[in-house]
Amino acid sequence: MDMKYCFYILALNLTLVQGDSVKEDKIKNLTKIQFDVTQNCGTETPFDNEFWNHKEDGLYVDIISGVPLFCSIHKYDSGSGWPSFYELINKDDFTFKEDYNLGYKRIEVRSKKANSHLGHVFDDGPGPKGLRYCINSASLKFIPLKDLKSKGYEDYLYLFEKK
Repeated sequence: MDMKYCFYILALNLTLVQGDSVKEDKIKNLTKIQFDVTQNCGTETPFDNEFWNHKEDGLYVDIISGVPLFCSIHKYDSGSGWPSFYELINKDDFTFKEDYNLGYKRIEVRSKKANSHLGHVFDDGPGPKGLRYCINSASLKFIPLKDLKSKGYEDYLYLFEKK
């Protein structure tokens, strides 16, 4: 049996023991790349992922918890090949931790509610804070602006009034 698949089953079983049935169901339905990114701190291929060049207005939410994380009006082309944002919707929905896996310091970005790996934040972005949240598409689900109300995200319509 493939070792990566064995790890997937082991991680899934450990998650199931934790008892969060909604999270369990969401994790069970992730694709291989979504699982690898969100649960194993993996990274998808640059310029070959769902949202790197996505231009539609809407919200990017955590693929597991559904918590709104980023707004399309804060998305920009960083040239990195991954979706990049210069602002968070609510900083309280994230956790940040030092990551030395590549031999140098990076700051990992995680969703607080689902505890999923999203990507990293760098200090070379635009805007007043100068931050670039470099995020894996596989950790996100997109909710188009036209569907915000019907999908229960009407409280976030205010973000688009500033546009």
